[in-house]
Amino acid sequence: MNFFRYDLNIDFIGRQRFFIGISVLFVCLSLFIIFFKGLQFGIDFSGGTEIYVKFKTAIDSAEVRNILEKANWKDAMVQHFGKEEEREFLIRLEQADQQNQFVSEELSKIFTAAKGKEFFEITKVEVVGPRVGSDLKRRGAWAMFYSLIGILLYVALRFDIRFSPGAVVALIHDVIITLGVFTLAGKKFDLTILAALLTIVGYSVNDTIVIFDRIRENMKSLEGLSIVQIVNRSINETLSRTIITSFTVFLVVIALFVWGGQVIHDFSFSLIFGLIAGTYSTIFIASPLFLFLHRYFESKKA
Repeated sequence: MNFFRYDLNIDFIGRQRFFIGISVLFVCLSLFIIFFKGLQFGIDFSGGTEIYVKFKTAIDSAEVRNILEKANWKDAMVQHFGKEEEREFLIRLEQADQQNQFVSEELSKIFTAAKGKEFFEITKVEVVGPRVGSDLKRRGAWAMFYSLIGILLYVALRFDIRFSPGAVVALIHDVIITLGVFTLAGKKFDLTILAALLTIVGYSVNDTIVIFDRIRENMKSLEGLSIVQIVNRSINETLSRTIITSFTVFLVVIALFVWGGQVIHDFSFSLIFGLIAGTYSTIFIASPLFLFLHRYFESKKA
């Protein structure tokens, strides 16, 4: 199915300076926001308290959250886990400096006042200390670094060295812009958001490889055309696939954002902007960088 005519001929490369300029602007703005406003780390990275509560009567996450908000525990994260009929919840608080017993007693008072003493049972209270959070932060950074190195090597082996830097720069572009929007929105960075960033990386590189594969095919079959014409034609030929795939994934992510609940709200929020940045960078970052490197290596041969 083609959303556009197969013989579409938009001059993407001719406008590359304009679009790369937009990317540089947004990346600089994102870095400015990240460094001056700073990422707000969640419990996973900064430490906090995790309380496991089992309820004896029917209740959902929204009602539990409402009870806590009325008691001024507005920053508490509520997550249902296990089977629906078991009614078990994980409540997470950024109060790692508080003693387990104190937090447990406070929570008991809140639920007792709201529903009664026989309504619930606190099964476990755990503290994620700052040292553990710092270790997770370091491991998360290495996970992102290794994923980018792996993609660099994969693209270099599957295609050649002219393709891989463009793919990695495009991914870094996507991650920085997503983090910038996330920081501007004042949301908290935790392991869920790290997973969202890795998801964005995986989606974006897949999109990039589709265009790179077409460029490689056209370089063999359209030898009479210049490299600029080949890159332009390759982007145009895959444009329908890029837009249709991105749009359908975008609809799913919007549905998750609207109806998925608080647990995956920030995850889907990150994906929304990551998908937009990823689709943009595939066309306007990765492909022009390939063209630049191709010309560079060709000039070395001459």
